[in-house]
Amino acid sequence: MAEITAKMVSDLREKTGAGMMDCKKALVECQGDFAKAEEYLRKKGIASAAKKAGRVAAEGLVGSYVHNGKIGVLVEVNCETDFVARNEAFQALVKDLAMHIAAASPLYVRREEVPAEALEKEKEIERHKLREQNKPEALIEKIVEGKINKYYEQVCLLEQPWFREDKKKVSDIITEAVAKIGENITVRRFARFVVGEGIEKKTDNLAEEVAKQVNAAKA
Repeated sequence: MAEITAKMVSDLREKTGAGMMDCKKALVECQGDFAKAEEYLRKKGIASAAKKAGRVAAEGLVGSYVHNGKIGVLVEVNCETDFVARNEAFQALVKDLAMHIAAASPLYVRREEVPAEALEKEKEIERHKLREQNKPEALIEKIVEGKINKYYEQVCLLEQPWFREDKKKVSDIITEAVAKIGENITVRRFARFVVGEGIEKKTDNLAEEVAKQVNAAKA
């Protein structure tokens, strides 16, 4: 199989507008054949979905999910028209996103929302741990970069593994919905409420319980 270079991935991304990971996957699946990779993305609907990403999405729904009266989520998901907001597939997506947020506890929608001070604090923690392990200074920043990508997967909704299918990210599920529904779809914001959160009390495993029970809803 031909080597998949960064330039090949970049060129395919520029041509189709699809994400870097989608472009790399397409090239791998098509053994480095650029034309076939482009066709692959078009068939998957990923290329057309990416082209819709710049369109204004100001309609949509505020979805909600309450788990046993203990955890509640509100999430605003936007689309382009009120017609799509009333679409069953869109409404199901909004409901699933609210359930995912209840189970996975993200802090932000996307990585750009992570405050610089929080990011720097996380980097410093990782640097300290690596120095404690006597890692070479020349490698530390490279390792930290990888650690931060993992951090984004933990705290950013769009980068988290999807609660119904952990081989996909939340962003992948939204891209698939855009391809299917035909409009730009974005998550604007969310709020997650936990009874007693911030009040000192006996530690319990409520979050773990919620995750288990929400995951049981996969079936």
